[in-house]
Amino acid sequence: MFHWFEQRPFFFAVLVFVFVAFAGIIEIIPDFAKQSRPTVGTKPYSVLELAGRQVYIKDSCNACHSQLIRPFKSETDRYGMYSLSGEYAYDRPFLWGSKRTGPDLMRVGNYRTTDWHENHMMDPASVVPGTVMPAYPHHFENITDLDTAYAEAYTVKTVFATPYDQDLDGDGKVDVELGDHATAIAKAKADAQLIAADMKNKAVKDAVANGQIPEIVALIAYLNSLK
Repeated sequence: MFHWFEQRPFFFAVLVFVFVAFAGIIEIIPDFAKQSRPTVGTKPYSVLELAGRQVYIKDSCNACHSQLIRPFKSETDRYGMYSLSGEYAYDRPFLWGSKRTGPDLMRVGNYRTTDWHENHMMDPASVVPGTVMPAYPHHFENITDLDTAYAEAYTVKTVFATPYDQDLDGDGKVDVELGDHATAIAKAKADAQLIAADMKNKAVKDAVANGQIPEIVALIAYLNSLK
């Protein structure tokens, strides 16, 4: 049989191609599937974090900040461990970005605090002299849309099987609770109180105490989750 192929170069080339392609598929596809699985420790966003992510997208923060650390020493020295595909398992849409007017934010939660973000969003130049980033005082006044954030969480749970209300690390506890609408909103407000406790802005604190969540609180919750 192989002698027949050796006498016919075209068919021999096709046979080689088929064997190489098949071997490549067997080798590559399982690795792709493995790499696309959620990285250990990666959890779905809470409702408050999703609300902050919606603010982040609405104000086009991703136009100036990437969330993709490439495996180069110059990047890992500055931003930390390079990004892994499994870390984006619950990101819809991805916010990798292709431009860095400002620094990458993939792991900003490891080195910036709630207090830092509060000052930076109100008056960027007071924290980073010479920055070109504009101030965002409206984040301290606009109220977060928790209902839309819950709707997104519920949608990705039911349509994409995002593992809310599950024990992902085997410690016997639910990692990210969603529950029904009332439970989710109550949990988001409780999370907001923890964020507001580390803030200085009295108007924000008073709003949170009254059950209103300013966008700055949700945005900080989201930024703090990026680790």
